[in-house]
Amino acid sequence: MSDRDTLFSAPIASLGDWTFDERVAEVFPDMIQRSVPGYSNIISMIGMLAERFVQPGTQVYDLGCSLGAATLSVRRNVHHEGCKIIAVDNSPAMVERCRRHLDAYKAPTPVDVIEGDIRDIKIENASMVVLNFTLQFLVPEDRQLLLDKIYAGLNPGGALVLSEKFSFEDANVGELLFNMHHDFKRANGYSELEISQKRSMLENVMLTDSVEAHKTRLRKAGFEHSELWFQCFNFGSLVALKGDNA
Repeated sequence: MSDRDTLFSAPIASLGDWTFDERVAEVFPDMIQRSVPGYSNIISMIGMLAERFVQPGTQVYDLGCSLGAATLSVRRNVHHEGCKIIAVDNSPAMVERCRRHLDAYKAPTPVDVIEGDIRDIKIENASMVVLNFTLQFLVPEDRQLLLDKIYAGLNPGGALVLSEKFSFEDANVGELLFNMHHDFKRANGYSELEISQKRSMLENVMLTDSVEAHKTRLRKAGFEHSELWFQCFNFGSLVALKGDNA
């Protein structure tokens, strides 16, 4: 059980930019459940998608794995011979806790947890890749390059799951969903101070795209099919498929 997130409950004189440090890692499960609408649904459905797409003798990549929730969901649902999950995060605090978390749940499918930059990881023999609220933290000019690399490393018939916070081209829709998200956080016990301080820290490091922008990038990378399969307010997840004959 994680600690309750109270990191921003008191005024902070100098906020700085967001980092996934030890303090965040300690409260991350509580933080993400209370901050990201639909997170539990996305995690459980990633496991269901894995059951459909992961093939024997292939690899699954969880890029930006944080504490390993998506990795655990995949591992619970994959029982093929010769499969391996490669979970990557650049935060030492997240990686250390992820390893401990995974060790607590024994399963036959091996997991390699790597501390590193997802842009430097070689993708190969992949039947599924997960980017769960990760792409939005890369500088925009690196996003297409990563998707290109993922497409190249996926086997024919493979899938990419891309979960993100979205922006909207329609300003009225964007404002409504922004406000609904804030209502969600208030309903989960966050104060106005906590919401505003966290938003200030994130605004320079988390740059969101529209669903249309994501689909355009995915097409450019080579994905033959992509669609939004889950959305709650301004958060959601797309699935992109590499053709069987690609």
